[in-house]
Amino acid sequence: MNVAVSDLNPAPPRERTPDLNDGTGGFGWPMIRRLTGAVTITPGPGQGKTIHSRLTR
Repeated sequence: MNVAVSDLNPAPPRERTPDLNDGTGGFGWPMIRRLTGAVTITPGPGQGKTIHSRLTR
């Protein structure tokens, strides 16, 4: 299955320690990297980026 997610931040995703107390994130990128076979990042829409990934079995 192919999945694409867009956001308004043009910066590439980065790994960080998940925030278990304040809920500010840190879970998405490690999950994508673990569950997908291929990931590409393209500019847009607008000033943001779109992350395309292929989920593996």
